[in-house]
Amino acid sequence: MSQLVVRRLLIDLQTPLPRHWCANDAFRTAFFNALSMSFPVGEQFFIDSVRNGLKAMPADQQQQYQAEVQGFIGQEATHRRIHSLFNAHLEKQGLVNEWAPRAEKNMQRMAGANPLHALAITAANEHFTAIFAEWLLRNHDLLDHSEARLKTMWLWHSAEESEHKNTAFDVYTALGGNHEWRVKWFRRITLVFLTDTLRQTVNNLQRDGTLWKWRTWKSASSFLFGKRGLMRQTFSSWREYVREDFHPNQQATDLSARWLADNSGQYSLAGA
Repeated sequence: MSQLVVRRLLIDLQTPLPRHWCANDAFRTAFFNALSMSFPVGEQFFIDSVRNGLKAMPADQQQQYQAEVQGFIGQEATHRRIHSLFNAHLEKQGLVNEWAPRAEKNMQRMAGANPLHALAITAANEHFTAIFAEWLLRNHDLLDHSEARLKTMWLWHSAEESEHKNTAFDVYTALGGNHEWRVKWFRRITLVFLTDTLRQTVNNLQRDGTLWKWRTWKSASSFLFGKRGLMRQTFSSWREYVREDFHPNQQATDLSARWLADNSGQYSLAGA
């Protein structure tokens, strides 16, 4: 079981943001913006999935998972709020979020009425965010020379995603979810997630007027496939999810706890 703490991020999200806030790099900015555009809708779906999974448990199991699920919901609700504030700036910059309405419709359609399907979808997405979080915490210098408050936002979010990466997986398993459907949904969501990330990133670059610039493609190649590239360094972690004996805690490191300890002045504890 995970002991999850709800934190309030202490950064200014009222002051307008630079257009290329990520180290003046058009591709990196467009990519991170695309991810953020999916978060409010995605986080709400994850909250509903885990909450409904808890309700479907027998009373004795509910007691076992109650505190962790409450912590998970609190963290995800905070992420939803913070990224909604961030996304409002993107809208003012002329970017259009085409991912969120498509994601909301698709996830509800795919999940149906069975709470296990929604949990499997959530667990798959949580695996993506967890391996991305570990990669970003390990390569945090890639956000150097970026808007400082946004570097803090992304690393705080990463630390908490790594912290609660097993919650949906464990609730799915406790409800009797099997390996076969877990992997089926993982493969489907992989295709959907990668396609939607690419579509929204390209959309952002088009509206930014930087899609066909050489610097954009050079940055994309390095960021995704370079020596420390996202795809290159996370592929093996992504692939491990299909193992029958896989559990998210097998990929745990101390990077999340280290960042939270070293940056305690950047947040306060809810209720404190």
